[in-house]
Amino acid sequence: MKIVLTHAYFIQKDVKEQKIMRPYPTLGLLYISAFLKEQQKNVTLVDSTFSTISDWRKQVLTEQPGIVAFYTNLMTKVEVLRQLQFLKSVLPHTTFIVGGPDVTYNKENYLDAGFDFVVFGEGEQTMLELVETLESKGNLSDVPGISFMKDGKLQENEARVKIKELPSLPFPDRGAIPFEKYLDVWQEYHGKRTANISTQRGCPYTCKWCSTAVYGQSYRRNDPARVVAEILHLKEDFGVEALWFVDDVFTVSHKWLANLHAEFKKHDLTIAFEIITRAERLNEAVLQQLKEMGCFRIWIGAESGSQRIIDKMDRRVKLETVQEMMQLTQKMGMEAGTFIMVGYPGETHDDIKATMDHIEGCNPDLLTITRAYPIKGTALYTEIENEITVKPDWNSSTDRDIRFKLPYSDAYYENAIRYLVNGWQAHKNKSLKNKVKSKVAYQMMRVGR
Repeated sequence: MKIVLTHAYFIQKDVKEQKIMRPYPTLGLLYISAFLKEQQKNVTLVDSTFSTISDWRKQVLTEQPGIVAFYTNLMTKVEVLRQLQFLKSVLPHTTFIVGGPDVTYNKENYLDAGFDFVVFGEGEQTMLELVETLESKGNLSDVPGISFMKDGKLQENEARVKIKELPSLPFPDRGAIPFEKYLDVWQEYHGKRTANISTQRGCPYTCKWCSTAVYGQSYRRNDPARVVAEILHLKEDFGVEALWFVDDVFTVSHKWLANLHAEFKKHDLTIAFEIITRAERLNEAVLQQLKEMGCFRIWIGAESGSQRIIDKMDRRVKLETVQEMMQLTQKMGMEAGTFIMVGYPGETHDDIKATMDHIEGCNPDLLTITRAYPIKGTALYTEIENEITVKPDWNSSTDRDIRFKLPYSDAYYENAIRYLVNGWQAHKNKSLKNKVKSKVAYQMMRVGR
């Protein structure tokens, strides 16, 4: 049976991405593609990132697939549903499958939208077993990790046991996509041929706004020797010059990091890379190891400059630790970036002012600010579910569009983001222009309360 894997993300439709041009391939699909091919399945991965919709459709139809499996997330959901309807109209005998972080708590919605099966959790073993069951016309109720409609009712099979031995998985199937286009874009816009890489599945922390829909609240790590082997493969076979480690908390295990550092030294390996981690999982020794391996940027989340709000988020970190580690990161010659969220339940005007003080105290090299939104399945969503004021049509919106009761208006939070961003730039660059913009935004916040 011919299988097409795809995702329906088109960079030409993403205005924000076109400004920064930091595209990465979808690792989940690359892992599934490699796993299915290892089992001798007939798989084509149709990567849509650099395609037009018209060209992407032609490529899928040319394959005449028996199965089309989509990866979806918050950002791509609406486009995935749109392209599903087109493909169903021209491929009436094809089976359509969907997986990804958005499906676990929206199974019935995706099935109602026209998908035949939902794959929830990790996809490699489930896709293999589902494909083989479809080919043999076996009992679908025996396949863990899938949902489907049976006799007009939602059939939810048991969850699949998570993969414990990550080294048992093949390297992601980067050769199945136009990987060179990604590397060329990174070379053109950022000076280095950069790739994404994963060493970890799951996160042991319990931040209330964070979704663990795919990998769960677990911690499984690839062997350091295996990680280095993949990096060498990327360097030798694709000419990769820099890496983005996508792991939620890269330095969660100091023992694992020390072993990775030793593997780097064993292979005389140094490569530029950036990571995300938590402040309390850093110290001077860890930072020194990261620098020696090639780390040039560390993203350290705080999410707020108010300890009260951080505690409400269940972040389990102290602001002083965040500021200390960001400053130490910079002192040791690496960039420090941070994430801030505004509009979290319970946040007040004074909390946002405290966040401005925190930003100035950290003086990050990079700053990303978002407005809080409740992802279905998270503790945050459960907390505010009875206070939702705007819940748009599911098929044409995402969880980002959900609104819930807050003390201030939408205009207030829009100006709060302007206040923080311009205040950061004014402090960092000693910019009078940004200082004025920040003050104006602050006054508009007060008006829009």
